[in-house]
Amino acid sequence: MAERRWRWRTAGSAVLRVVVVWAVSTLTMLVLAGALPDFRLQSGDGESITRTALTAAWGAGAFGLLGALVWPVIVRALLLVPALVLGLLVFFLNGSLLLIALWLIPDGRGTANPETAVVVAAVMSAVASATSTALAVRDDDAYRRRLSRLAHRRRRGRGPDGARSATPGTVFVQLDGVGHEVLRNAAESGVMPTVASWLGDTHRLTPWRTDWSSQTGASQLGILHGTNHDVPAFRWYEKDTRRIVVSNRPASAAELQRRAVARTADGGLLTLDGASRGNLFSGGADQLALVLSVAARRGPGHRSRAGYFAYFSDPANAVRTAGSFAAEVCREIGQSVRARVRGDEPRVSRGGLYPFIRAFATVVERDVVVAAVIGDMLAGRAAVYADLVAYDEVAHHSGPHSRDAQDVLERLDRSLALLAKVADHAPRPYRIVLLSDHGQSPGTTFAGAYGLTLRDLVRAGCGLPVPRSARRSRSGAEARDAARDALRTALHREVGEDGEEVLPDTGSEPIVLASGNLALISFPDVPHRMSRQEIDRRHPALLSTLASHPGIGFLLVRDEEHGSVVLAADGARVPLADLKDGDGGTLAAFGPGAADAVRRTDGFEHVADVMVNSMHDPRTGVVHAFEEQIGSHGGLGGEQGRAFLLSPFELSPPTEPGRELVGAEQVHRVLRRWLREGQGPQVPIGVPDRARPTGGPVPGPPA
Repeated sequence: MAERRWRWRTAGSAVLRVVVVWAVSTLTMLVLAGALPDFRLQSGDGESITRTALTAAWGAGAFGLLGALVWPVIVRALLLVPALVLGLLVFFLNGSLLLIALWLIPDGRGTANPETAVVVAAVMSAVASATSTALAVRDDDAYRRRLSRLAHRRRRGRGPDGARSATPGTVFVQLDGVGHEVLRNAAESGVMPTVASWLGDTHRLTPWRTDWSSQTGASQLGILHGTNHDVPAFRWYEKDTRRIVVSNRPASAAELQRRAVARTADGGLLTLDGASRGNLFSGGADQLALVLSVAARRGPGHRSRAGYFAYFSDPANAVRTAGSFAAEVCREIGQSVRARVRGDEPRVSRGGLYPFIRAFATVVERDVVVAAVIGDMLAGRAAVYADLVAYDEVAHHSGPHSRDAQDVLERLDRSLALLAKVADHAPRPYRIVLLSDHGQSPGTTFAGAYGLTLRDLVRAGCGLPVPRSARRSRSGAEARDAARDALRTALHREVGEDGEEVLPDTGSEPIVLASGNLALISFPDVPHRMSRQEIDRRHPALLSTLASHPGIGFLLVRDEEHGSVVLAADGARVPLADLKDGDGGTLAAFGPGAADAVRRTDGFEHVADVMVNSMHDPRTGVVHAFEEQIGSHGGLGGEQGRAFLLSPFELSPPTEPGRELVGAEQVHRVLRRWLREGQGPQVPIGVPDRARPTGGPVPGPPA
C-alpha cells in the first residue's frame, strides 16, 4: 500500500513539473512575441489575449514534444559530423524545430523569420532547462533521474530494498597538465575553493615524478594500462614499420594500447565495471565516451562520438553548450588581442582555428565528460577515470601561470564541486581522487629565442639548405660554418684504398620530431639505431653543433665504446653507466631522477638516433619548447615533470613515508591498490576480448 502511494506521489510530482515547465515556456513565448517584431502569435487583424495565450501554449507544447522526441534522433544522425561543426549546427537545428512547432499551430497563426526562430528557440530551451532543474533540485529522486537520463544507463549499486550500497566506488579525475605547484598555488590563492576545502581536511596531496616523456600519451598509458614501455615521446619515428607514431592519433593510440595489453597480459585498470571518459586509452573499460583508442572502431558503443549522444540528446544541454562555445571563442579572441596590445612576452600565435580548438577543449569536452561521469556515478559504477584537458590546452598558448589559465582552473573547480554534490545522490558512496599526468614548464620557444627552429639547426649542422631567415640567425650561421669546416676536415681524413679522398655519405635527410622541449632525430635510411661514430662520419659537425648550443641541455646517443653516452656543452661526454644526478653532474639542472629516466628510455626499442632535451634554468624553471608553445611538457626540466595525486584520507597513503612516487607505472599500482581496498573491480590475469583494441601497423605518413 505504501509503495502504491509512493508511486502515485511520484507520478503526480512528474505531471506537476511538466505543467509548470509548459506554463513557463508559454509565458516566455508570449514575452518574446511581444519583444521581437519578426515573431508573432496572432493574425494580422489582432486577436484576444486568451486566444493568443492558447496559441502560445500550443506552440510551446509542440516545441517541447519535438525536443523530447525528434531531437535525440537528430543528434544520433549527426554523430558522424565533426564536433566543432555539430556545435555550430545546434542553434540552427533548434530554430528549425521551433519553425516546425509554429507550423503545427492550428490556423497557422504562429510565424517567425528563420534568424528570429533561432533566438526564440535558444531562449526557450534555456528557460525550460533552468525551470526543470530548479524544480528537480527540490526533489532528490527527480534530480537523480534527470541526470541519469544523460547516460541512459540502468541504475546499479543499490540493494534490493533500495538502500544505499556500503561498497564505495572510485572516481579518478585527471586534470590534464596541472602540475603539483600550480594546484597548490591555485588552492591557496582561492582560485580553486573546492580543492582548497579538500586539502588537509579530507584529502592528502602527494607529488609524483613523471618519466622522461612527460606527456599524456606516456603517462596515461602507464596509469591506465600499467606500462608505458617503449613510448619515448609524444611523437616518434619507428624504423621497423617506417611510420611516425603520434600519441593523439586514433590508430596510434589503438596500437599503443594493444602493445601495452600484450606486454602486461592485463586488460587495464578499469576492466570490470569501469568507465573511461575523455581519455586517450580505454583502461579496459566497458563504458567508453570520447576515448581515442577506440575512435576508429565501428559498431554499438564504440563510435568515437557516441559520448556526445547522451549529452546532446537534451536540447537544453545542446543550446547551453553551444552558447558557451561561442562565448569561449570570443573570450579567446579578446584575450589574444589584449596580450598583443600589452606586449606580453613570451607570446605565440593564437589565430586560425585555435579559438575553436580551445573552445572545444574548455567547453564541449568538459561538459560532455562531466555529464558522462555524473551518469556513471548515478548508475553506481565501481570505477570511473576521466580526463579534463581544458587547462593543458590554454596553458600551452597563454602560459601555465597566466590569468587565462587561472580562469580555466576556476571553471574546472566548479565542475569538481558539481561532482561532489552528485556523489551525495549516488546509489553508493564515492571516493573522488584528483590527479594529473604531468605539469607544464614556461619559457620562450626555441625558435623565438634563437631565430630558427631545431629542424633548421639540424639541417644547418648537416650542411643541408635552410630558409633564409635561419641562415641569417646567429645559430644558423654558426652551424653552417661548423658543418663546412667539419666537412673539409673529414675530406682530408677519409682516404680510399686507391689513395683518393672519399666524400662522406650524407644519406637521406633526418626526420626531426618535437614533443614539447624534447626532440627526436632519426635517419630513416639506416635500419638500426645509429651510433655517435656513424653520425660523426656522416655529419661531422651535427652532434657538436647541437651539444654546444645554448638552447640545448643535453643529447642522448648510442656509442660503440660505452654503450650510450650523454653529450652536453663544453665537450662533455658521459657514459650512461657513469651518469649521476646532483651537484656538478651533467644533468644536475634537471633535478633528481633525471639520470634514471634517461637510462630507462635508452633501453627502449624505438629510441631515436639522437634524443635532444632543451636547456632548463633551475632558478626560473624556464625551458625552450621545440614547438609553438610557451607552456610545454614532454621532456625533463622544471614543473612539467612534477605531477600530483590528491586522494581521500580513507585510502591508504600512496607511498611509505620518505619515499617518492616515481613514474606512471607506479601510479597505476597505487590506483589499483585503492580499487582493491574498496572491493572494487579486480584486474584479471586474462585479457577480455573487449580490452583488445584492433592492432596492426601504426598508420602514418611513410618515410
